[in-house]
Amino acid sequence: MSLESRPIHRAAVAAHPRLPASIQQAAEIAAYLRQEGLEVQQGMLFDETLRQNVTSGSFDVLIAVGGDGTMLRAGHLCGPLSIPILGINVGHFGFLIEVQHNQWRKIMPRLLHGEYWVEQRMMLRAEQYRSGALCGRWEVLNEVVVSRGRNVRPVQLTTHVDGRFLTTYVADALIASTATGSTAYALAAGGPILPPELRNILLVAVAPHLSVDRALVLAEGSSVSITVRTSHQAVLSPDGQEPIELADGDQVEARASEHTAQFIRFQDPDYFYRNLTHHMNQNPSTGDHR
Repeated sequence: MSLESRPIHRAAVAAHPRLPASIQQAAEIAAYLRQEGLEVQQGMLFDETLRQNVTSGSFDVLIAVGGDGTMLRAGHLCGPLSIPILGINVGHFGFLIEVQHNQWRKIMPRLLHGEYWVEQRMMLRAEQYRSGALCGRWEVLNEVVVSRGRNVRPVQLTTHVDGRFLTTYVADALIASTATGSTAYALAAGGPILPPELRNILLVAVAPHLSVDRALVLAEGSSVSITVRTSHQAVLSPDGQEPIELADGDQVEARASEHTAQFIRFQDPDYFYRNLTHHMNQNPSTGDHR
């Protein structure tokens, strides 16, 4: 389902700090928008001043210049604020981004005149509990992963869905994914591809040992509880961020967030299937090693 588009007057342009091409292109985009009369702030995606201004609701759009990781971080920032995101791809893959680095000048006039639609993608709210006390909370766009740590030994993950016991996985990891994340880690672990507009949670075990080895698509609105049983290291990773160490008995809860990530789109709504074959036929992140 899409939201109504609107003309753009104020824009934040955020670059990935470790991609030189991203920084240069963000500067070019910001200069172009200022020439068109927009109020613009340019900075790094992790710049505190830019993030504070975005959080204050000062912008109509955030233009994220980078790759899929940049879009994830932009989603974490903008999702709770209902600020739409336009991605410009200067990264390797760009599964979440439809505007390539050499297309932005052609696209910008359409953005400024509101000639786009807004795609809503479900986010997950993940929470960690220890002895019943909340330890942390995250809004994620792709997935939350509960996994073993450095030791090459599986962990036991007792899993409940909507308060009812499902199974105990003995596996390297269990992924609780959104439809957006179905084309990320969950896909690499053998999970199905879900259309991005679905509001379901996908459960995929990684290297399960004598456990349920099929991915499960949960009904819309379901919640998942994962209890860690281990005598060695286990970790929680929300959207590939720095892992958080888990103790035996810790619980990780995941459910649909009240927030959605809003992506600006210019192609027709069937773009996902049309682009899927192109992305699946080659992985540009491998480079040319011939």
